[in-house]
Amino acid sequence: MATSTDPGPGTPSTGTPSTGTPSTGTPSTGTPSTGPAPTGPAPTAGGPARPGAPRLRASHPGARPAALPGRYLLWLGGVQVGLLGDAALYFALGWAASAHGGGAAGLVLTAITLPRTALVLLGGAVADRFGARRVMLVGDAVMLVATLVLAGAASGRDVPLGLLVAAAAVIGTVDAFYLPASGSMPRRLVGADRLPRALALRQAGGQVAALFGAPLGGVLVALGGLSGAALADAVSFGVVLLVLLRLRPAEAPPARSAGASGLLREAAAGVRLAAGDPLLRASLLLTGAAAGALLPVVSLLVPLLARAHDWGAGAAGLVGGGEGAGVLVVAAVVAWRGGLRRAGVGAAAGLCAASAGIAVLAWAPGGPVAGAPVFGGAVPGAVPAVAGGVVLGAGAGLFACHLGPLVLGAAPTTHLSRVQALLTLVQSGALVLSTGLLGVLADTAGVRLPALLCALATGAAGLAALASPTLRRV
Repeated sequence: MATSTDPGPGTPSTGTPSTGTPSTGTPSTGTPSTGPAPTGPAPTAGGPARPGAPRLRASHPGARPAALPGRYLLWLGGVQVGLLGDAALYFALGWAASAHGGGAAGLVLTAITLPRTALVLLGGAVADRFGARRVMLVGDAVMLVATLVLAGAASGRDVPLGLLVAAAAVIGTVDAFYLPASGSMPRRLVGADRLPRALALRQAGGQVAALFGAPLGGVLVALGGLSGAALADAVSFGVVLLVLLRLRPAEAPPARSAGASGLLREAAAGVRLAAGDPLLRASLLLTGAAAGALLPVVSLLVPLLARAHDWGAGAAGLVGGGEGAGVLVVAAVVAWRGGLRRAGVGAAAGLCAASAGIAVLAWAPGGPVAGAPVFGGAVPGAVPAVAGGVVLGAGAGLFACHLGPLVLGAAPTTHLSRVQALLTLVQSGALVLSTGLLGVLADTAGVRLPALLCALATGAAGLAALASPTLRRV
């Protein structure tokens, strides 16, 4: 199953897609391996090395990057198929829900996000206790059955709202357990020296799925309705199941505690670990700041800017496409050549670049110009706005491709899924909070002010990262 928050993210993510939205430790040879993960120490600023966390090593300048392990590429291929199926199904669910009105569409979305947010920390504890692969196998099996049931129940012309809400609740609940497990897989399948490239390749794949998933969903809905999209997603779950059955990632679950209370204690232990570790704490705080300031720009503020400045819907789509193109190009370059030697500096530089892109968007001029159509709208502001979107995407991609390996590499092998769960929770919480506040501010003070505030907040987060010895030295 592809995760609905893998990056997502047209939305970049540091290890898991954001919106619907996407989350390594085997010997670093060029061929598939079934050996145990290396458990060498990783340096932390101002503190001793953590046991069980690998040392992230940059490639020597001019050296040819080592090939990614074949079993990681096999898993990533399955993930890509799952992402396309999921994106098509999410489009179909939204389309079916919109027939019942805006309130119903919001209810379906809430039915996904509420259980996912409420249960994700518990899901991370379950994956660390019983094994990420086992949790993913169960999750894909449940979703295979659920999508087949949905395909059969939605075969009629009118899909009941209750069925859509029930399907959304199942997706959200499975996501809560699947996301932390899936986010930890790169560390279990790839050596530490190739982790940045592995995550960048996953980021690029998420962008491709976001680009083609919705159009694929539209075609499937036109041909077979929600039932057709659900059947296609069921096929994708079957593909991922077959891939997972062939993989044996290195896992060493800790000693089991008894009962649900033990799981809750393990989830709390993951939070304490992240709060007490200087690198994890700084990385998660930076992730929250980026999620709150970056993610609402394209999804919320760009459509509002397009309406306020009379750019037209086509121009708004071009800005979103430019942002996705920027992320994709940077992720592809990092996947090919590797990231910067200092990942913390790369993440900070990405935020500063994204801040400049948001500022260009905020100050792009408005008003139509006759004779210069852009998909139904004539827009002088579209050219600088699209350029700003590209810069925003490139900065966001640079940030995600460098911070993701820091978070995943800093977590001990016994807490990989719990740290990924906390990462998902931080991103989701910051996004929900900032989206509501920015929407209200746009209604009361105009859309340019919240866009400028996002630019300032993103730039301030980048400068704070540069000023942090913990992030600057890694």
